Amino acid sequence: MSDNTRDTKNTAPAPCVYMLRCGDGSLYTGWTNDFEKRLAAHRSGKGAKYTRGRGPLEPVYLEFMPDKASAVRREAAIKKLPPQKKRLLVQSPLNALRR
Repeated sequence: MSDNTRDTKNTAPAPCVYMLRCGDGSLYTGWTNDFEKRLAAHRSGKGAKYTRGRGPLEPVYLEFMPDKASAVRREAAIKKLPPQKKRLLVQSPLNALRR
């Protein structure tokens, strides 16, 4: 299975970019080498300052990348998108959570 089609369950940690929908409807974008561990950190209040107090947090986008540098660049590009384009990305075939 390629990095771009990796199952989100029972996989070794891999660089990825993700978006979380916060309880207030906003979208938080980040990158990590271990999505499940990072999501747990966000939900426990030990993730990003932005997500603290904005729960519940729902994962809505996940895209696996070949390496950390690619994940960091992709995160920066997504963060620059206007909200409507981020919502379109959530619905796109790039989203591993939709597979």
